[in-house]
Amino acid sequence: MLNLIRKDIVLQKNTLLILLPLLFLDSFLDGSRIYVGILFSIAIIMQSFATDEKSSVHYLMNSLPYTRKEIVSSKYAGACVFSLLVMLTILIGNLVVTKELVPWEQLLFIAGVVAVFISLAFPFSYLFKSQYLMIASIVLFVLYMIVVSKFIPDLNDRVREAVRTIVSLDHSLLYGGAVLSVILLYIFSWMLSVRIYSRKVF
Repeated sequence: MLNLIRKDIVLQKNTLLILLPLLFLDSFLDGSRIYVGILFSIAIIMQSFATDEKSSVHYLMNSLPYTRKEIVSSKYAGACVFSLLVMLTILIGNLVVTKELVPWEQLLFIAGVVAVFISLAFPFSYLFKSQYLMIASIVLFVLYMIVVSKFIPDLNDRVREAVRTIVSLDHSLLYGGAVLSVILLYIFSWMLSVRIYSRKVF
């Protein structure tokens, strides 16, 4: 399975060489580490997933000495690796610019949101295709903009305040419960994706 993860990293080398330096430079612009970290993580992970969606790639993967469970598991493990690379870049960039470490609550929030997204996106993408996920995302974004412009003009401010409140909480029990819930969701999603992919016919 390690070879499969290495394969994903090699295939995304050009993407990483472009996005990670941009993420590092964002530290000098005093941008939102949380939102940028989430967006960069999801972009790299889903790009890696989309690369393997061609039928020819599936034929090749299934002809190699890997089980379908290993193929799916490598995607979930690879998602963790890409997220760690993004957070490490944020950590180093912030350390260089401000001479301070990024608060662990912010890194935990980024990891949690990305993990929840992947837990929902991967089974959907294995069942259908990631391009349909993109279409669904565009539709949701349009609906969000309609809600903001017509019904709740300060929705963006409310979301930012909610994120700020969650990150500033100082309750270890709450964080522990949230982390456990995300881990369980991730494991359930992994098992579901294995089940979906094992039944696919190529």
